Amino acid sequence: MMYFEVVAGFLLLLVAAEFMVRGSVEMAKRFSIPPVVIGMTIIAIGTSAPELVVGIEAATSGAPGMALGNVVGSNIANVLLILGAAGLVATVVSKQGALLRDGLVLIAGSLLFTYFAMSGEIGKLSGFVLVSALLLFLVTSFRREQGQDSEDAQLHCEEVDEIGSLPNNLAIVLLALFGGLGGIIYGADVLVGGAVEIARNFEVSEEVIGLTIVALGTSLPELAASVVAAWRGHADVAIGNVVGSNLFNVLGIAGVVAIVEPLPVVEQIMSFDIWIMLAATMAILPLLVLGWRLTRTVSIVFILLYCGYIAMQGYGVDKALALVSL
Repeated sequence: MMYFEVVAGFLLLLVAAEFMVRGSVEMAKRFSIPPVVIGMTIIAIGTSAPELVVGIEAATSGAPGMALGNVVGSNIANVLLILGAAGLVATVVSKQGALLRDGLVLIAGSLLFTYFAMSGEIGKLSGFVLVSALLLFLVTSFRREQGQDSEDAQLHCEEVDEIGSLPNNLAIVLLALFGGLGGIIYGADVLVGGAVEIARNFEVSEEVIGLTIVALGTSLPELAASVVAAWRGHADVAIGNVVGSNLFNVLGIAGVVAIVEPLPVVEQIMSFDIWIMLAATMAILPLLVLGWRLTRTVSIVFILLYCGYIAMQGYGVDKALALVSL
């Protein structure tokens, strides 16, 4: 039953997030919100909604380690698995400097998140700081890009174009919006319940389940959006999706969940996983700054690295590191 709950939770999150994003985008268009604003906020928030709801559900259900593991594991999966999968479909390249500011903010946000995590707990005050940093970034970005025809703005508009449309009917739009939100909430509850049961049955820590199974499941919306974008010839949107999602994860989701329930940081995440997350984040910097191309060869390397990371979690990080050091 627990495996069925996990699979059902995955599917609910994937489908519900898709409908919620489409409904949100259509509603925003009805209020004449500029496409650049829709791309920067509504789409980024919508695709990160599974991580947010799962994080809150896990933290309030007595599994805060799973919530933190979900943030760290999702950011690793977004770079190595999702960009890798998009790069297999089509070469991923970002116009030089198009996402430079967003990329630098992502690195700064990841370092700030790491700083708070090194204290052993991300508390309410740290959560407020993280959320405030995200809000500051969004406000300054709005002021900078509204009414401009910058490469950043064009990329966010492309993200809007990638979202499938709904019939021009208010009832359908509202059904997609609120039905999708309800599906995400219910899917998160089912997924967390099944994941916690698996962790207890196999005596695996909640953090490891969050880093692997839950992180993979909540990253499905970004995976689908990025692969479809690459298939349609908009591979640059894939890297925009990853940068935006990772930024929302370390600042918005970690911050909001920490405000609701402080997040303890276990030794494995402090000493290993968070550094893998930072290394993965740094790995996309050449794409953002220098306009490097993510070829199929590099994409295969990314996917193999992710498979190796998951294998280490399954075998046991401590035991795997001990074998490497022999």
